[in-house]
Formats: sequence, C-alpha cells, structure tokens
Amino acid sequence: MTERLLDPELELTVLVAEGLSNREIGERLGSDEMTVARQVSQILRKLRLRNRVQLAVWAVKQGLY
Repeated sequence: MTERLLDPELELTVLVAEGLSNREIGERLGSDEMTVARQVSQILRKLRLRNRVQLAVWAVKQGLY
C-alpha cells in the first residue's frame, strides 16, 4: 500500500508518526504550517483515514516508523 504515496508524502507521514506538529514538520521541511496542514489533509484523503492518529498507525503497520 505504500506505493500509493509519493516519497515526499511518505517523508511527511513519518514525521507525523514521530508526533511532530505541523509547525515542527514545516520547520524541518522548509514549509509553512498551513502548507503542511494541507499536505496532511491530502494524505489522509488519499489513504481514506480520518485523523493523524490513524495516519501514524498506518505508518507503523507499513513499517515506515
């Protein structure tokens, strides 16, 4: 199932799984907080998940974190 996400989306997913906030992720990736929020929302829609917790669980199940 990881093939459904692009490399930048996988990178962001791992950072969510690490428990980082949108602001912290933005600082790491050189993006602003709103851009990160939009990207997380897109990933959630793509994977048909409801929230960041489910995304973190998904990342663990995929062996990403």
